Amino acid sequence: MATAVLTETTVYFRKPLDGKIALVTGSSRGIGSAIARELADRGAAVAINYRASLSSAEALRNEIRQHGGESDLFCADVSVRQEARDLIRQVIDSYGRLDILVNNAGITRDRSIRKMTDEDWTEVIDTNLNSIFYCTSAAVPFMVEQKFGRIVSIASFSGQAGNFGQANYAASKGGIIAMTKVLAIELARYNITANVIAPGFTTTEMVAAIPANIQEQILARIPLGRFAQPEEIAKAAAFLICDGDYITGQQINVNGGIYM
Repeated sequence: MATAVLTETTVYFRKPLDGKIALVTGSSRGIGSAIARELADRGAAVAINYRASLSSAEALRNEIRQHGGESDLFCADVSVRQEARDLIRQVIDSYGRLDILVNNAGITRDRSIRKMTDEDWTEVIDTNLNSIFYCTSAAVPFMVEQKFGRIVSIASFSGQAGNFGQANYAASKGGIIAMTKVLAIELARYNITANVIAPGFTTTEMVAAIPANIQEQILARIPLGRFAQPEEIAKAAAFLICDGDYITGQQINVNGGIYM
């Protein structure tokens, strides 16, 4: 919540993330772009990371700036070790610090285990799980030094319950959940929290690519009877970042009841 600040000549409202620097990986589209908007609305300067979607990233940056926010673009494939670590250094060189890391970048390569190739497995693990290690391990020394950090990683209900055709995806998302618990234990003494958002099916390009008949089957499994909107995931992430000072090592399930 914005805080009123009084002076002799003016009254203004300080947003909860004023002065904070946030990096959202894979933030040119989908859930990542919604999180970037939400954090910018709350006052953070947002580093938008993209790999190939330059036009989408530019549109998001321009939108944030038009609404009075601060944002810049950073191109990097976070599945590549050196690019991920260079990304962290570039953001810190640009802004002087990094307060918030949202590990959002992710892909799917869905196939049953009988049809899944080594490339399907490796590409998903590299993008969804290894990238979080690369980015987080590079960011942590700076957060430790400043005695503050908020790390939020985007997992999935698939990493909790499993899902047909997603052995690679479920393994990567389950790994995120396990790794986050370790981060929470190791980093708490430095005022750094680490938490997970575990969305259910969300209205993004990823879900839009699912055939209509399969979407109907999925909807029938969701008690609330609809897919999530990216903005609903973003609000959960913002809650952990803005108001979750005593929350660490936890999962917030934003899934419409598909997994309880």
